[in-house]
Amino acid sequence: MTRLPFLQLLLAAALLLSGPALAQPVVPSWDLPPAELLAEMRAGGRVLFFRHPATDFSENDARMKSYEDCGGQRNLIDKGRDDARIIGIAVRALAIPIGRVLASPFCRTIESAQLAFGRMEIFDEARYDSAAEGPRRYADLRALLGASPGKANIVVVGHGLPFYTLTGMRLAEGEIAVVRPLGGRFEVEGRIKPGDWAALRAAAGN
Repeated sequence: MTRLPFLQLLLAAALLLSGPALAQPVVPSWDLPPAELLAEMRAGGRVLFFRHPATDFSENDARMKSYEDCGGQRNLIDKGRDDARIIGIAVRALAIPIGRVLASPFCRTIESAQLAFGRMEIFDEARYDSAAEGPRRYADLRALLGASPGKANIVVVGHGLPFYTLTGMRLAEGEIAVVRPLGGRFEVEGRIKPGDWAALRAAAGN
């Protein structure tokens, strides 16, 4: 497996020298080829951070009265629902072991988890809260990303902002970051957009 830690060190040094205005976190990230990334997921012990797939951006969450109030939230569109189902089918076809499936309490993340994996547990720490953002807000999520989930992979279905706050990486809707926990720290081994699953299945020969 080819990695470039020196580049990551250079980026970290640049951020330190640039002062607090650019103090985005630097998390080691490797863009592994499909076959290697698939092997990492099949080995288990990873956290798959899954940003919910496509939503209707003409909606927002300003009117919601509770997390159960789906009518007051931004929800999945048909493409997002289709992408969630396709991702679930691909994960099963590729024999990627999945343990717990955790979801932010918003309707779009719960629906994404159910469509892709058929189950979920509410994980409040994965939600976004525009009134209380910042790395400290996501300390529990960071701890989860750095802790080994055991032999299977754990899935966290969440939002782009929490992941960006902790890593400085922007995930597109429907994109999955494959996170390797390192005992309190973590690295991102690769990212999978909805259209990338075909390449993973080709790498596996199915």
